[in-house]
Amino acid sequence: MQLVDIGANLTHESFRHDFDDVLTRARNSGVTRMVVTGASREGSEAALALARAHPGVLWATAGVHPHHAVDYDEATDARLRELVRLPAVRAVGETGLDYHRNYSPREAQLEAFERQLAIAAELGKPLFLHQRDAHADFLALLRRYRDRVPAAVVHCFTDTREALHDYLALDCHIGITGWICDERRGTHLREFVREIPAHRLLIETDAPYLLPRTVRPQPSHRRNEPMYLRHICEEIARDRGEPAEITAAASTAAAEAFFGLA
Repeated sequence: MQLVDIGANLTHESFRHDFDDVLTRARNSGVTRMVVTGASREGSEAALALARAHPGVLWATAGVHPHHAVDYDEATDARLRELVRLPAVRAVGETGLDYHRNYSPREAQLEAFERQLAIAAELGKPLFLHQRDAHADFLALLRRYRDRVPAAVVHCFTDTREALHDYLALDCHIGITGWICDERRGTHLREFVREIPAHRLLIETDAPYLLPRTVRPQPSHRRNEPMYLRHICEEIARDRGEPAEITAAASTAAAEAFFGLA
């Protein structure tokens, strides 16, 4: 079973002390390729550095998460344009809207999101998207740009069946994480994850966040890491009513096509 983790925050400080071991454990679990998420100007630079240090294993995204939208300025926009042109950077993002926490004012989020949509459209790169409690505004902006970008994934999808089909209608990919393993808030995903077409399903850990609650034994440190993608794949496969090998093969092929991985 070969897997691609399409969203791992490997620049997080919790990975600094055992980064090589994290990659080894991932490889031993069949997770042979990972996309490192860039969520700020500095984070995107760090993601790129990791990708360059591990060619053929790691790739990067470059973007500004809505939590950091208040920091989006002309220098950030210019640097993102430079980063997105580099071969190791495979998507624009993580970008989008987050009205759940509103760490940045909504006006700043909307402006930063649209500017990054424009970068993806102008440079022909896929979008790595975040949306939480902002579906209407997010969908309205995405609709304006969707036919001008080659692909888009709604990363860490946690929303409703109706939202899912809104995104599928725009020919978006859907990223599923260990949220589906959370009996407190993810059970609704189990009911309709089988409605995601196989060529639109991508899987991810969002490490170090969202450790699957169904992993046994639970690690004492509670840190998620890419090796647990296999467990997530098996859970998704069960809910889709198919062998895990089928889910793995389809999601890997979809990730290869989406990110242009060798």
